[in-house]
Amino acid sequence: MPVFKYNGRTARGDAVAGSFESDSPEQLANQLFARGITPIEIKPVEASQDVVADLWRRIGGGRPTLTDLILFSRQMYSITKAGVPLLRGLTSIAASTPNVLLREVLGSVIDQLQGGRELSFAFGRFPDVFSKFYVSVIKVGESSGTLETAFLRMYEYLRMEKRIKDKVKAALRYPATVVGAIAIAIGIITMFVLPKFAPIFESLGNNLPWPTRVLMGTSTFVSGYWYIVLAMLVAAVVGFKLFVRDPAGRYRWDKFKLAAPIVGGIVRRASLAQICRSFALTLEAGLPAIQALNTIARATGNEYLTERVLALRDGVERGEGLYRTSQTAGLFTPLALQMIAIGEETGALTEMLSEVAEFYEREVDYDLENLSAAIEPLLIVAVGAMVTVLALGVFLPLWDMAAGAGGLS
Repeated sequence: MPVFKYNGRTARGDAVAGSFESDSPEQLANQLFARGITPIEIKPVEASQDVVADLWRRIGGGRPTLTDLILFSRQMYSITKAGVPLLRGLTSIAASTPNVLLREVLGSVIDQLQGGRELSFAFGRFPDVFSKFYVSVIKVGESSGTLETAFLRMYEYLRMEKRIKDKVKAALRYPATVVGAIAIAIGIITMFVLPKFAPIFESLGNNLPWPTRVLMGTSTFVSGYWYIVLAMLVAAVVGFKLFVRDPAGRYRWDKFKLAAPIVGGIVRRASLAQICRSFALTLEAGLPAIQALNTIARATGNEYLTERVLALRDGVERGEGLYRTSQTAGLFTPLALQMIAIGEETGALTEMLSEVAEFYEREVDYDLENLSAAIEPLLIVAVGAMVTVLALGVFLPLWDMAAGAGGLS
């Protein structure tokens, strides 16, 4: 189906622009009129541009970011709370959305609503934009008549998720910069600096110290067979992607991430905070516990945690209490388990789950604040080892040459 670009104005006179698939310009004009947009210009998108855009989207480019979804959820909360009809509100949001893909998705959502579909069904057609968890919460809000509350909860949930991700990125920025600088320095020294010393070292024959032989051998191989090194790196990346694409490999990798030194505990607690907050949110929205756990399990993004949450669901489905099942599932810490037990006993499980989520989030904040201090010794050791090897490899033969020259004199 061809793609057309359009420029137009809303009923309030605001300028809007975008692109949609349509059989003809006339059909697109009718669609725009139905949405309250008066088209001014409609022109087809050239095939070359369409191919480039399609390729860009296939590799994941242009997808709505977490910030885009936070803003969208806040806007949807505002229009539903104000009583603005969904079609009119979504049309206004789509017209002002800077992300092209999200704007097109909202256009398709509007078409679905005009066809009599529910909002959650329309969202569910775009799993790359709206997760299963997002769709489930909106569906519960639709069925219970609390759609504005559902969007408010999603706004708060996504904002909390973004806050944790931003803190993780900020904590890892310094170590990543140091590691990157070390890698670049090693590459420059290996490919450009050490070959300059080769004629000097050759004069020593086979009397080179072993650090020098290792460095020169590495330098010669990388300089002469760089394409093999590059091919090995590409093969390693492709092999890793194939490994994590396999269900068994993905499970092992996800389990390793939770047990990795230093960062594994942070990832685990951040994931548990997300699980507890999601569980509290779905229970507050009115979703049954079994259905809520099933939805959360598919939205964890970690196959090992998905297995643990499904085990929790199976226990609840068998009629066991959440606290008893949580003990055998091996998900939560003893303190969190006690809070869940109190929530079950007092009938305030939603509040206690929120408290558990906040407990884990505070631990994550503390760990992130101390992450740099924990990684710095490892970086110092790595840099020291690199400098030591380079220094010994370069200066030991020079010292031998100096000693030999001194003996001759």
